[in-house]
Amino acid sequence: MLVATTRKPVSGGRAKPWFGPERASSMTLARAKLVAPDESRLSLASVGIGDWRLDRIEPVPADAGDLAAQTGEGDVLIYVHGFKQTFETAVLDAAHLSDGIRFRGRTLVFSWPSKAGLFDYAYDRDSAMWSRDDFERVLSALVSAPSAGRVHIVAHSMGTMLTLESLRQLYAKYGDTVTGKIGAVVFAAPDIDMDVFSSAIQRIGPLAGKITVIASTNDRALALSGQLAGGMTRVGAAEKAAIARLGVRVVDASAEGWGIINHDLFLSNAEVQKVIRRSIDGTTA
Repeated sequence: MLVATTRKPVSGGRAKPWFGPERASSMTLARAKLVAPDESRLSLASVGIGDWRLDRIEPVPADAGDLAAQTGEGDVLIYVHGFKQTFETAVLDAAHLSDGIRFRGRTLVFSWPSKAGLFDYAYDRDSAMWSRDDFERVLSALVSAPSAGRVHIVAHSMGTMLTLESLRQLYAKYGDTVTGKIGAVVFAAPDIDMDVFSSAIQRIGPLAGKITVIASTNDRALALSGQLAGGMTRVGAAEKAAIARLGVRVVDASAEGWGIINHDLFLSNAEVQKVIRRSIDGTTA
């Protein structure tokens, strides 16, 4: 799996935990070597204990402009994590997502600096926004390569705010010519204010038509986020009709969430993953 991160390296990025919560002076590109769960009958995975494992990180001595050479000619899936995530959990979530939807291209995780603490919401939010220029550089490198395939994005929670800002910058740079290179854009449980979301999608032209919002009115993490934001409802916890009025596709996953939090349905629920798969399959170049 490919990695692009704005986190500061730990131990040169070559030993666990590889990258920490601090902001780096420059973005790092790397390859993540993962070990898949053993699906054999006697494995721990067969009883629900086994899991993906991040084995090592190999930094790539390349700039964002060289990303197209790393990804090849096929489609690319980019995963952008949300609030309260370590570097390792972000990479493993990307592996779960890619495997769960059976993605057939290259997968890249964009990991921004998160302190991974329950009371570090403000730091994480600022770090996500601070990373938007670098994420736009990643997107620019991929969409400007003539031989590259489509770029699909799945952003979770606070990562949707970062992604939307970067798409706005990308559209300002390329205009409608970028439309054919961007495939599906899935915002899973978007932690973003409704008014901010509405304003931003009006600035990205036809890219707004690429967006699918996966929302759940019983998402308790977003309920808390809304309280922290002064009582403003987050897009991912709003009613389907209210989101649809903004001109994007909406999937209401409220009936799929039976847990306490219901914030990670894109990873834990097979029906929600089918939505993501159909969104990718339904896009055309």
